[in-house]
Amino acid sequence: MALSIAELSLVEQRVANDSPSTGVAYLLWLFLWFVSAHRFYLGKTGTAILQILSYFVLVGFVWVLIDAFLIPGMIRAKKDEIRHNVVTQLSAAAN
Repeated sequence: MALSIAELSLVEQRVANDSPSTGVAYLLWLFLWFVSAHRFYLGKTGTAILQILSYFVLVGFVWVLIDAFLIPGMIRAKKDEIRHNVVTQLSAAAN
């Protein structure tokens, strides 16, 4: 089933409203890196806890630096997830 222009517009509006902010994610990364706040904010609870635990073996510190490059991809994945959920809801409502 193809979505109408109005429905596609609604999907993109929901994605824009519901998706996490890149700026907030980077601020959390910069100031609260030691509690992996950016990963909690982006819905990556399991890896946030794993990252905190890995600080005790020094791997976590490298991981935090690598996260600076991974944040945009995590946000893109979250937006895709939101987009998929809204399209699924619209398709279910149409049937």
